[in-house]
Amino acid sequence: MHKWQYQLIVKNVISPVSVRKYLSNYLLIPKHLIFSLRKNKRITVNGKYLPMNFNVKNNDHIEILFTANDFKLPVQNLLPDNSQKIKILFENKDLLVVNKKRGIKTHPNSPNETGTLLNFCESYLNKSKQHAYMIHRLDQETSGAIIVGKNPAVVPILVKLIKDKIIHRTYLAWVDGKFKQKSGIINLPIGLDITDKRKRQVNGTHAKKALTKYNVLKEYRNSSLVEINIQTGRTHQIRVHMNKIGHPIIGDPLYNENNSTGNMLLHSWKLKLIIPYYMNNKVIESPIPAEFNIM
Repeated sequence: MHKWQYQLIVKNVISPVSVRKYLSNYLLIPKHLIFSLRKNKRITVNGKYLPMNFNVKNNDHIEILFTANDFKLPVQNLLPDNSQKIKILFENKDLLVVNKKRGIKTHPNSPNETGTLLNFCESYLNKSKQHAYMIHRLDQETSGAIIVGKNPAVVPILVKLIKDKIIHRTYLAWVDGKFKQKSGIINLPIGLDITDKRKRQVNGTHAKKALTKYNVLKEYRNSSLVEINIQTGRTHQIRVHMNKIGHPIIGDPLYNENNSTGNMLLHSWKLKLIIPYYMNNKVIESPIPAEFNIM
């Protein structure tokens, strides 16, 4: 049976906190996993098991042990595909950050599908008897840094860090036109487009809050290179917002009516990663594609 073990030193607690609160609030471990650790006494503090209501303090040593039985999906059953090698930007025992090529899907949509980034990662990880786990996604025509889990123990923590925008992602995009306001925040809700199920639209059906921050870095002819940070994670958020303010992404096949190239110039550039359990920060940068050098 697969096991995942973590040996940690308590840090950054202002005052002593209970074992349960430390696991939940500081390490972001979900309640059902905390229950499993408690039930099976697979957590020790300074070498001894303590009830969950006992306190821990800075510099205490904690050891956590997960097993496959703790997880509903210990394996995600991806088909390995070795037809393409992945470019790894960062790797540790728990996760990969991969440089995704433009034009490749993040994940399969059917059980027998191959040719996606996760299939390529599965092939790479199978060599060390590990598996790939989806954490988040990039649109097929978006390139750049993307996180892939290597075990189920880190998946819920990484997903929460992404959802709560504690892991920060910075994008680059070439868009049509020059901006009158060189930086700003777009605050427009995004929902479904009932005329095209592939698309989203501002104030569409079931619209949800969407915030996009942009900053113009460079201008060339009638186009602009923009640095973008998203404060929410709606489908196609950057593409929809840029189009709505009159600056669609160059090459966007869905939202740019003037599309004259097959290359959508949207790139996941920088990733401020939080390493699960150890909660260390690491900034990872994906090389800017050559097609972005249009001036």
